[in-house]
Amino acid sequence: MMTASTIIQAAEAVVAIGLLGTALGLILGVAARYLSMPVDNRTESVAALLPGSNCAQCGFAGCKQAAAAMVEGRAAPNCCPPGGVSTAQRLADLLGVRLSADASDAAPQCVAWVDEERCIGCTRCIRKCGSDAIVGALKQMHTVLPEACYACGLCQAECPTDAIIMKPVLPTLATWHWPKPAAKQAVTV
Repeated sequence: MMTASTIIQAAEAVVAIGLLGTALGLILGVAARYLSMPVDNRTESVAALLPGSNCAQCGFAGCKQAAAAMVEGRAAPNCCPPGGVSTAQRLADLLGVRLSADASDAAPQCVAWVDEERCIGCTRCIRKCGSDAIVGALKQMHTVLPEACYACGLCQAECPTDAIIMKPVLPTLATWHWPKPAAKQAVTV
């Protein structure tokens, strides 16, 4: 049976813990307000525009690291080969920078293509594909879904029979650009 003194001691302990928790919460709240670093949300926006294949063709370990480098100015918006010119232009618009002149002369965007006669159905390419663009089964012919392929080339490097090649994507309204005008020659008289 509890006596009045033990009930009072328990109540005092509960009040003390409550006051201690409130005081620590206030200290943490003030510290979070005055000691926090400003967050640049552009990194997440840039990462959302990138393909997300983490293929490392840009020289960074993944797309999030490449996005952080673009925001910090350590990488150009056209450093992502799978993204192509249209992604580079959208990134440049988001970051407020201009693309260099060589960005429009970049190689055309490609997708993987499987040669049916050479494919042995080993599924090595399926395991390597980060975007799940390759469809097939063990000892069956594989195919690539071009709308899901980022052209990272990991599947091509993994294929033991060289059945995977990269083919250029036919231009669409989203990827086609006006060709640059030819430079005029000066006429001497």
